[in-house]
Amino acid sequence: MGYLKDTVKGVSWVGAFRVANRALVFVKTAILARLLLPVQFGVFGIATLAMGFLEIVTETGINVFLVQDKSEIEEYIDTAWIVSILRGLLVSLLMLASAPFVAKFFNSPDSYPVLLVFSIIPFLRGFINPAEARFQKELMFDKEFWFRLASLLLDTTVAVTLALMTHSVWALVWGFIAGVALELVLSWVMLTPRPKFRFESQKAKRVIDRGKWMTGASIFSFLFQNGDNMTVAKLLGEGPLGIYNVAYKISSLPISEISDVVSKVTFPVYVKIGRDYKRIKDAFTKTILISGGLIALAGIIIFFFARLIVLVVLGPNWLAAVPVLKILAVFGVVKGISNGAYSLFLAVNKQEYVTAVTLLGIVGLFIPIIPLTLRYGLIGTGYSVIIGSLVTIPLIIFYVLRIFASLKRG
Repeated sequence: MGYLKDTVKGVSWVGAFRVANRALVFVKTAILARLLLPVQFGVFGIATLAMGFLEIVTETGINVFLVQDKSEIEEYIDTAWIVSILRGLLVSLLMLASAPFVAKFFNSPDSYPVLLVFSIIPFLRGFINPAEARFQKELMFDKEFWFRLASLLLDTTVAVTLALMTHSVWALVWGFIAGVALELVLSWVMLTPRPKFRFESQKAKRVIDRGKWMTGASIFSFLFQNGDNMTVAKLLGEGPLGIYNVAYKISSLPISEISDVVSKVTFPVYVKIGRDYKRIKDAFTKTILISGGLIALAGIIIFFFARLIVLVVLGPNWLAAVPVLKILAVFGVVKGISNGAYSLFLAVNKQEYVTAVTLLGIVGLFIPIIPLTLRYGLIGTGYSVIIGSLVTIPLIIFYVLRIFASLKRG
């Protein structure tokens, strides 16, 4: 049985959501950029950095495990839910305890109350029904479209409404929380099976053991994706962080969305294909060629029309983001194309490959980032992330060829 039809259908639905998602993000960003200051985006960015780091450090890889495993989700859902709740509680407590130190480290007293309120988010996420994994495992991308879109609409509506009323960073905060709360509710209303408070230690051990490489990969991926943000926040301050964050968001929208759409759909498709060398090689090659061409086209458009994009989306007060946007467009192309291999690695249970690639990317990023940022400001930070992406390409090619060789041998 072929999976071309499922792949096309999946790409269509995931692509539709991404288009709707990014259209809303563009509208939200365009409005909020005119209502809030870069420093307020910076404060919000510090809070998301802190929460993201703690969530990644405690990552269990549950969702990837549930998609990878050949058994039905019902077999592991109860244990997976308990593990998720405990993790969420732990992250929330760590956020509360670390809030004063994070605010002091970034010299950002305004971020302290935001960090305290943000601590509720991991707690809420812990109770989300793990049956969300069915969206990918069973290629139910049409249902996921409406599920994700509802949360995004509420986030956008709350954030824009409060920003119009208060012109405060709290608009971003409460919009975020509203979206997470709705996701929690919908996961129980729309999805089955619904987990029960039942814990089996052997199953928990298997989930965590299989997820350990994902934990490492997630930590390294977070450091690679946010090492630039942390450096900007520490060395340059909240205002430049706000400018950099918004430029990064705009530059990565069309590029990462193409990459993310394709990866999200091809991962379960590769799993279903199994160890059929010819089919998986053909599918991977076609995917890389098509998505790579689209990503490159998007990057070229952003690079040459950066000033126009900033003026239309953000307004004249954000023109300082133009040179950063151009640099990050180049980074987005390199990263978007190279990320296409990750779904192949995960499909053949080679999480350690993802970990090794992201670790190499971190080394390539962190060696030059401080001297380049101190010398060239945000432009230097952009150069650093490009270097970090480029150094991973030889290793990615090596691992892809190794997988193909292994599949060919049978």
